[in-house]
Amino acid sequence: MTTSEKITASDAGTWRLGDLTVNRMGFGAMRLPQHGAAFGADTTPSDRGRAVGVLRRAVELGVNHIDTAAFYFSPLRSANELINRALAPYPEDLVITTKVGPGRDHTGEWVWADTPRELRGQVEENIRQLGRDHLDVVNLRTRGNRSIAELFGTLAELRDAGLVRHLGVSNVTAEQLAEARAIAPVVCVQNPYGIGAPDGDALLRLCGEAGIAFVPFYAIAGQRREAGAGAAEEESAELLAVARAHDASPAQIRLAWTLSRGPHVLAIPGTGDPDHLTANVAAGALKLTDEELARLEAVHQGGESEGETS
Repeated sequence: MTTSEKITASDAGTWRLGDLTVNRMGFGAMRLPQHGAAFGADTTPSDRGRAVGVLRRAVELGVNHIDTAAFYFSPLRSANELINRALAPYPEDLVITTKVGPGRDHTGEWVWADTPRELRGQVEENIRQLGRDHLDVVNLRTRGNRSIAELFGTLAELRDAGLVRHLGVSNVTAEQLAEARAIAPVVCVQNPYGIGAPDGDALLRLCGEAGIAFVPFYAIAGQRREAGAGAAEEESAELLAVARAHDASPAQIRLAWTLSRGPHVLAIPGTGDPDHLTANVAAGALKLTDEELARLEAVHQGGESEGETS
């Protein structure tokens, strides 16, 4: 793809998370602790030096929004502690967003914070790992359609106590978002979304109308989720044609399309590869034409076929 001489995350524009301004092209830390799929029992720990280098390079490229969680870890590596090692003392404009609700024990098995005490423990663990005295943004990650009032209320109390600056929600329905907003301000919604997942369109629009950031995860990986992006030849012919027109990768087109969905939409692509990082950030400057957006909209509304896996 054609880019400006200097690649910078600011090319994607900015949005405010409460009183914090971030570039719309951010970075997700899920892939940093291991090679290959995240959360696998047999994953190989990443190289510490390379992971630290990726984080520092991201900041050099203007990334000032990093998404992480205490449950992002592999044998020997923790995303939070890598971030601490690479970036502390933190730049003043760096916003670190974390997630609580799910967790993993020392064996890697999933556990959930179902009580206020457990949720507070997760917040405090994120603070400890990141080496901070508070968290910029904490997303409550939900499961199912049950009420989130008690747990979100706990986060609101921690915000009032100064441990958390702003609150968000993740993996929510419109009804759960409304429930949270009745308790405390919500600055972001982090849900799975990307080309071929039109069921997320309504919540994306709702967030735009309310001035809430919509932060898709798996915007590149899609149905492959933790496994990451698939091979280029598995993409739809329409998406590949748009990519060729811009001399870009399918992943870059997916990111550009994500950002095109509205000024309130943020991207948080993750990678442990420095070349992929540069390509992801460069995608923030890519501008799709109206005709290309229409072609991609048709792919989006049609859903991803079984062969499309990014």
